[in-house]
Amino acid sequence: MDFAINPNHQLIVEGVDLVCSGFDDTYWSQCDQNHTFPWDFYRAMAEGGWVGICIPEQYGGGGQGITEGALVLNRVAASGAAMNGSTALHLTLFGLNPVVRFGNERLKEAFLPRAAKGDLHVAFGVTEPDAGTDTSRISTRGTKTSTGDWVISGRKIWTSKALESEVCLLLVRTGGHPGSFDGLTLFLVDLDKRYCDIAPISKAGRNAVASCEVFYDELPVEAWRMVGEQGQGFRHILHGLNPERILLAAMACGIGEAALRRAVAYAKEREVFGRPIGANQAISHPLAKAHMELEAAWTMAMRAAWTYDQQTNDQQNLGNKRTTKGDDSIGQLANTAKYLAAEASYFAADQAMQTHGGLGYAVEYHVERYWREARIQRLAPISQEMTLNYIATKGLGLPRSY
Repeated sequence: MDFAINPNHQLIVEGVDLVCSGFDDTYWSQCDQNHTFPWDFYRAMAEGGWVGICIPEQYGGGGQGITEGALVLNRVAASGAAMNGSTALHLTLFGLNPVVRFGNERLKEAFLPRAAKGDLHVAFGVTEPDAGTDTSRISTRGTKTSTGDWVISGRKIWTSKALESEVCLLLVRTGGHPGSFDGLTLFLVDLDKRYCDIAPISKAGRNAVASCEVFYDELPVEAWRMVGEQGQGFRHILHGLNPERILLAAMACGIGEAALRRAVAYAKEREVFGRPIGANQAISHPLAKAHMELEAAWTMAMRAAWTYDQQTNDQQNLGNKRTTKGDDSIGQLANTAKYLAAEASYFAADQAMQTHGGLGYAVEYHVERYWREARIQRLAPISQEMTLNYIATKGLGLPRSY
């Protein structure tokens, strides 16, 4: 084990912090209140090369791993941007990972260089209203035509960034039946408005980046837009889902850090009964606990990221051969990191609200925004309860409860 600071990682932290310093809490509060995508921030991050950091160098990216991507999103969230800032970027960081791993060369050459430059916005379409957490119940259907191409019809929900995105990594059923993971296939499709009806979902927080319901009505998709093998889409998409959990863990830790920073500053300056409220253990102890829990969650996130990158390198050296043991291992680490970070982030944000008292409910102090954005981490992309089910089954070998 080596816990020494990596000089390259320190440069990433410093570089991202520098860009983020130009976008303060007021900027993010306005984006959130006005439901405005943070275009200025996105362009600044794209110009710095941060959007394409995880895309291979041969396609114009930074050639770095999920570890480096996690560092980027952690610093974005910690700057006060929280999920509004990090979600504007993270779909490019993890969403195209299945294309990098399993896509054909035409697919890679057509889309990865544009994504690396920040010119291509990507959405991620998996969840359906009648399937929810049970991905095996996906019913959006891809039908093969006489020319060998495909036509897709169905409905997806919680497709983040669909309004801004040109393409969507879409999981559909091309065979089998709902209730089975066999027959699910992954495509990188155009969000063509002639065949796609996109409607934003009103929600409590992270309103600078819309989450959308998307209806696909006979969307034509050329055969070369299939990612990997027909019927293997769920297995392919795991190379997006596990990195997603790691990156979300990093983002959650960043939100907690931002909330804790404001709480500590307020506890030092706010005086009641002749002394700073931070001198009271009822204030200081929960903040100290939040600090420790965030540190622990961040350590777990880095372990999961490092392990994922090591396994990826090993599999590439073996010609992308899968190992069930490896998939289970990284799945447990990624889910554990996400679970712990979500809990730590929400506790920190909630204590920040409590430390501010009634003023914590006021928009001008910003902690209510952190609180709203930390809360969603315990729900998406999978609930804490389902994460516990996964760990109980995969980690402890207990019988499935569902």
